Amino acid sequence: MRLVASSSRSLALLGASMALAACGSRTQVITATPAPAPAVPPVEVAAAPPRDTAEKPPVLAAPKALTLPPIVTRELPNGLRLMVVEHHELPLADFILLVRTGFEADPARQLGLAGLTSALLDEGAGRRTALQIADQAAYLGVRLGTGGGWDFSTVSLHTPTAQLDSALALFADVALRPTFPQAELDRLRQERITRIIQNRDQPTVIADQAYAESVFGQQHPYGRPTIGTEASLRSITRADVLRFYQSYYRPNNATLIVVGDVSPAEIERKVTALFGGWQRRAVPAVTYAQLPAAQPTKVFLIDKPGAAQSSFRIGTVGVARTTEDYFPIQVMNTILGGSFTSRLNNTLREVKGYTYGAGSGFSMRSQPGPFTARAEIVAAKSDSALLDFMKELRGIRDTVPAAELEKAKRYLMLQLPNQFETTTDIAQQLVPLAVYGLPLDYYNAYTQRIQAVTQADVQRVAQRYVDPAKLNIVVVGDAKSIEAGIRATKVGDVEVKGAAGAAVAP
Repeated sequence: MRLVASSSRSLALLGASMALAACGSRTQVITATPAPAPAVPPVEVAAAPPRDTAEKPPVLAAPKALTLPPIVTRELPNGLRLMVVEHHELPLADFILLVRTGFEADPARQLGLAGLTSALLDEGAGRRTALQIADQAAYLGVRLGTGGGWDFSTVSLHTPTAQLDSALALFADVALRPTFPQAELDRLRQERITRIIQNRDQPTVIADQAYAESVFGQQHPYGRPTIGTEASLRSITRADVLRFYQSYYRPNNATLIVVGDVSPAEIERKVTALFGGWQRRAVPAVTYAQLPAAQPTKVFLIDKPGAAQSSFRIGTVGVARTTEDYFPIQVMNTILGGSFTSRLNNTLREVKGYTYGAGSGFSMRSQPGPFTARAEIVAAKSDSALLDFMKELRGIRDTVPAAELEKAKRYLMLQLPNQFETTTDIAQQLVPLAVYGLPLDYYNAYTQRIQAVTQADVQRVAQRYVDPAKLNIVVVGDAKSIEAGIRATKVGDVEVKGAAGAAVAP
């Protein structure tokens, strides 16, 4: 039965009656009428002042410089460099073994070899199979991984310091004693071939590869597919993988980044015991083909019949990571397309509604990488979007308003601390220092370097690196419905190709 009390007084009287009844007493419960409460004079409430409806966001304090713990460097006799940052807040440590060679070292006829090699490192090492490596990592409660990119390949470890010795032994096995089992090579090869076949129906992937090839050409490493091709992957043997590993995975071509609850002396001792026998050897130099000369702006329209969207990639050769213009470029690109409130995203998404998002960026590598503006545009607005892209690329070359400049600089400065929250974050941020030889105090001076960028700096780098008259424009979409509009923009000559790269007959 459910009882509902209408007031606290009623509930109290009910409880008293039940208690008396339980005692078996013959007691009469008398309820008295409460005396009226004394009159309370009304309280006068002052009228609220009229509300200021104007938008007044809080005023932010000046961004503070980020000061990192010191980076201690050591070098073993075999050439392996150590970069150690003590971070004692939690009993954790992160390790990144960084080999300073990546996709750029793929032989022309064996594209995908660098990525395949790094992926196979933890598929069998020492006396362990791939499953045994995974089981050991799970048992220790550690995270172990491998990866690759332009200019580097990695083996990474995240571990509680309580498991440090066992975790480092497993880490060293993967880095120094991979077995490259044939069965695992065949499996990973087939996975990549399957992905390549699937990518043939992905306009974004088609656009990315066609754009890289249009900017750098097929002879330059940056113009080739990092995943490889069906033919190149089928040609790669276990002997090729082993040869690549033995050529580039050498201590004198590597840096071990360590961040966490450790000391430099402890790390040097443990790493020497595990990696001291790793033999140095001369590492082959990577050669790069000469970059194609810049040509007048041209549109490469790749036909994807029935596509509801058009994938846009617009740009040219950019700069290397070591450029002296790094900070002005970061500020300039933040204004153009590097943030949600950037000009490209605001125009194409917020104002025009052509896309879910548009942006731009400089991919900076050991050699000048691409500058790219991009978006996925609703097909019916492909021509209008192209004109808006060009308008913003021309506009960034003018003097930017002071308020817009300060907003971009504050955006860059205030997001920096967020990139150093964990030991894993810190270790990842040290990678470009190791790969590109940046100064160890790079991040400590970051805020000041961004703050020093002027309107003249932004205009200078925009005029130097963003030239609307010399752009490669790749559009992947339904040529039948968008070709006429694209040609009518008169942005540049238009060449129509099929998704496989062959020219399409008019």
